[in-house]
Amino acid sequence: MTRKIFLTTALPYANGPFHIGHIMEYIQADIWARFQRMQGHEVHFVGADDAHGAPIMLKAEAEGITPRELVARIAAGRPQYLSGFHLSFDHWHSTDSPENTQLSQAVYARLKAAGLIYVKSVEQFYDPVKGMFLADRYIKGECPNCHSKDQYGDACEVCGTVYAPTELINPHSALSGAKPELRSSDHFFFRLSDPKCVAFLKEWLDAPGRLQPQVANKAREWLSGTGDKALGDWDISRDAPYFGIPIPDAPGKYFYVWLDAPIGYLAALKSYFDSGKARMRGERRSFEEFLGAADSEQIHFIGKDIIYFHTLFWPAMLKFAGSPFKVPDHVYVHGFINVSGEKMSKSRGTGISPLRYLELGMNSEWLRYYIAAKLNGSIEDMDFNPSDFVARVNADLIGKYVNIASRAANFITRQFAGELAFAADISTLTAAAQALTASVGDAYETREYGRALREIMTFADSINQNYDAARPWVLAKDPAKVAELQQVCSRALFGFKVLSVLLAPVLPELTTRAATELFGLDVPFTWADALVPPKSIGTYQHLMQRVDPKQLDALFGAATAAAGVAKPAPAKAAARANATPAALSIDEFKRVDLRVARIVEAAVVEGSDKLLKLTLDLGTEQRTVFAGIKSAYDPAQLKGRLTVMVANLAPRKMQFGVSEGMVLAASNDAPGLFLLAPDSGALPGMRVS
Repeated sequence: MTRKIFLTTALPYANGPFHIGHIMEYIQADIWARFQRMQGHEVHFVGADDAHGAPIMLKAEAEGITPRELVARIAAGRPQYLSGFHLSFDHWHSTDSPENTQLSQAVYARLKAAGLIYVKSVEQFYDPVKGMFLADRYIKGECPNCHSKDQYGDACEVCGTVYAPTELINPHSALSGAKPELRSSDHFFFRLSDPKCVAFLKEWLDAPGRLQPQVANKAREWLSGTGDKALGDWDISRDAPYFGIPIPDAPGKYFYVWLDAPIGYLAALKSYFDSGKARMRGERRSFEEFLGAADSEQIHFIGKDIIYFHTLFWPAMLKFAGSPFKVPDHVYVHGFINVSGEKMSKSRGTGISPLRYLELGMNSEWLRYYIAAKLNGSIEDMDFNPSDFVARVNADLIGKYVNIASRAANFITRQFAGELAFAADISTLTAAAQALTASVGDAYETREYGRALREIMTFADSINQNYDAARPWVLAKDPAKVAELQQVCSRALFGFKVLSVLLAPVLPELTTRAATELFGLDVPFTWADALVPPKSIGTYQHLMQRVDPKQLDALFGAATAAAGVAKPAPAKAAARANATPAALSIDEFKRVDLRVARIVEAAVVEGSDKLLKLTLDLGTEQRTVFAGIKSAYDPAQLKGRLTVMVANLAPRKMQFGVSEGMVLAASNDAPGLFLLAPDSGALPGMRVS
């Protein structure tokens, strides 16, 4: 049955450009959306700028422009990110829109009619110079506990004490420096603590699969709290001056941004439907009909910092606003992205600029792949490590995946005019592809992208190993082995097609090129294409370049130089700093790509007392490695010998040239250095595991 999916990501605040956390979330949702579309499901993937609130109003004022001018300027920069990272949003909108005004005021009216809105007088600080009430972030003073100066109005960053703004000693406005005055104002509240809201939320949270277990448990803690931790009602209004949506029956009052922001999801969907784009994608119903239909699914991807709003306020608002509004079917939560084990920080220079990434000409699909390889269905944080990024992308995408097509296609096009041929054992490969497709599909559906890519690359390893074991370069020299050569290369290219289909949600541009240029399709792959053996191929065109470590230096160099701090340390340097080796998981071990290599040439490096220059044959390519084994080996005795190398070690520029890996040797405190050697029968390029 075709699914009808309304899909969103959290709305970015429109006071600045996208940061890497935004891009991570959008990539996660985009992979899921593309996977669903490949299966023929109807996906309506929309986004919008969160355009209201005091911060935008004040930033615009400081720049001497209107809030709408500020929002428009930010919006003008969005497309370069969306297209640059191949993010397949069907529509991008803004919460500062007629649709959002209409829907927000309608939801408010319905909640009021349901008896869930009330008015209460609130006493809070007022800036007499700016003429506005102050949010906690705009009040500073001395901490009442540790007496640290210049602390914000809700918590002390020094001792961690949480307090009310009125408890600050000598408070002042962070906007004007004036001493704030306590004034009373009527505020509107949503009665979240109402028994019918609580009863509904308990039922909603208990729906199997709606939320990740840890998310549901946290929401239940908030829901069942007592005393100071009891579930509170929600202040949904702000006083003028405020950039937002007016409360229709209360002049001078505006909806707090967190009321209209999630309704912005619906406003974006309405704008999308009203534009005719939904009809172009096959949906014949109106916005209202689709939104309220029993067969439509509403799914949100969000970060773990906004769980409270999306698992309590948002579903309760939708439930009691009534038809056609309906509660989310799923809220999928992810963690944060760190850099080399540290939280991102502009001041420390540990952030990643997505725009800088694109401006450097770095392939956006490298980042899509790396992020996907780190993501799973939990809310744990992921880490971006520069050296790991280089090694993983080069080893997986170039060394394993692209390598298959680059080697096998040339034999087929040169000797068989692009025609493929399969022996009776094609059923074995088809069965393996079917099992893999089912497993990877389940991983994509449950957002276990890391597992999906591990299984895909294991399959790529098996294709490469079988290809190497068949030794097509030897078969090509024997006229009697022509049919066998064609079958060996055809099997490899069928495997490459399977891999391309399964990687399509992650690598949409590269795999579309594979579909159209190599396999002659008119359109990108569908999921079912994985099980269809290709009949012929076109001329192979180079698909992807390796990552150059210098690009990572440039990516981090500008930010770290400006901040006056060191760049994120490469993994090798970090390991040296730790004298006691830490335990590692099996997945961490699998990241090290150990390969059998044959020493083709060995030579003394002039000017070095320790190094030999080795030329290593990996079966599909040759690498240069500088090894510190001069004291133990005569170069002439090494030629032709098999050894083991780390094939996915980031290239290292040395005084004598670039070293493209590392050979393995054993040693201890006693004299002697001993190269590792595989058993007889091993072939260059075989993986060691």
